[in-house]
Amino acid sequence: MLHEPAVQCEKDFAASYKQRLGVWMFLLYALVYAGFVAINLIDPAMMESRIFFGLNLAVVYGVALILFALILAVIYNLMCLRRERLAAESNEGGN
Repeated sequence: MLHEPAVQCEKDFAASYKQRLGVWMFLLYALVYAGFVAINLIDPAMMESRIFFGLNLAVVYGVALILFALILAVIYNLMCLRRERLAAESNEGGN
């Protein structure tokens, strides 16, 4: 059985931009997550405090982390698509 790509891929002129963007977004998320871990290490009782509709800080912060990751993913996708379009347009002009 022959295993080849279904579509031939061209050079990705936006690859370095996407890589830098991904690393920066990962570092941003890691910083926010480190805040969650720091609160748990420094003052675990703080996570028990009720802050929003009777939910404690741990639940609210945890759900916020998940939503933040989804928002970052959408932003990453939109920014990468925009850069790919711009790279494709500028590359077409050069051919």
